[in-house]
Amino acid sequence: MISDRTAAVSPPFDAGRLDALMEAAGLDALLATSPHATRYLLGGYRFFLYDRLDAIGASRYLPVVGYVRGRPDRAFFVGAGNEAWGTDAHPLWVPDVALVSWSSQTAGRAAGQRLAARLPRGAAARVGIEPPYLPSDARTAWDDDLRGVALVDATGVLDELRAVKTPGELAVMRDASEAVVDAMLATFAALAPGATTAQAAERLRLEQTRRGLVYDYALVAAGPHLGRAPTRDRVVAPGDVLSLDSGADRDGYTADLTRMGLAGAPTHRHDDLLAQVDAVQQAVRAAVAPGRRGGDLFDVAATTIAGLPDAAHLSFLAHGTGLLTHEAPRLTDSGSPPYPATHRERPLEAGMVLSIESQVADPELGLVKLEDTVFVIEQGNEAVGDRGRGWNRLGG
Repeated sequence: MISDRTAAVSPPFDAGRLDALMEAAGLDALLATSPHATRYLLGGYRFFLYDRLDAIGASRYLPVVGYVRGRPDRAFFVGAGNEAWGTDAHPLWVPDVALVSWSSQTAGRAAGQRLAARLPRGAAARVGIEPPYLPSDARTAWDDDLRGVALVDATGVLDELRAVKTPGELAVMRDASEAVVDAMLATFAALAPGATTAQAAERLRLEQTRRGLVYDYALVAAGPHLGRAPTRDRVVAPGDVLSLDSGADRDGYTADLTRMGLAGAPTHRHDDLLAQVDAVQQAVRAAVAPGRRGGDLFDVAATTIAGLPDAAHLSFLAHGTGLLTHEAPRLTDSGSPPYPATHRERPLEAGMVLSIESQVADPELGLVKLEDTVFVIEQGNEAVGDRGRGWNRLGG
């Protein structure tokens, strides 16, 4: 096994936490290949040229970060052949930077050679990989160099590493959430009855871009139609509700919120439905605190929903968010998308970030939804971008 002595370099993440997670999983080293894991391990760096489109000729850009447990001084990075354009502007902490790859295959070969030189000869090493983000040609390219090495799925280890955010990460996510809400309010003010849901999504994209965000998606529901794909065929009619559920990122971190618009004045029914949705949100938000069991949030939501008049049409979801729209803490295995509820029976920790969302699908008015971003802090919780949660009238 590899020594755990601490090296005299300073990674931009909690190396002690990573070492402990790797030891618990029985891992001697890691080869990270996903965009989010490599970005995190490199302190937020991602080569700008391939940030949104990673095709390189007939292959693809595959950044690889290698990490040996307890030895950050032996970490390495394999990047593209022209990546000096990025690393010259943003120097990396990694001691060994190899900008040699023009394909996923050559990236795999270079990473395999470097890791083999760092593993003890004759030892039965266990190396963590990310199977969902590892092309088969890259995996095959390091077979010779890593012959006899056990390759283990470390997706969960890297997910767990990112679960607790640093103050710097929280600041980025706070700014991003505020900007998404600002963009939504500006979009509602700029629209009028007769606009299509495609026009709503495009206006939201423009408003997000003006605020320094990178637009990811917009789910737009108008009137009694529950379909949320933006389309030129669906018009916001007078009196319609307009739901904007959007994700956008700043420095790679996703802000995911939902706010409601209305093409006219709210009726008693409008106010009642939104009040029911907000009652679920507020009950769950009040339950967010360090030490609270993750699954308690769903129990609180279920109890609250059961006492509401439109319980049959109400639903709830909470999930972690950060570099991914769904990441640790993972609180349920019955959400959309489903995944193992690894944190359902575990306590929340200060620094975790939650997306909390409740909605009612009303047969006559349509989708009424709120989605809030909530930080777990030592004092309990902090909601960010916590504005515009009522009815926002189209055209201001």
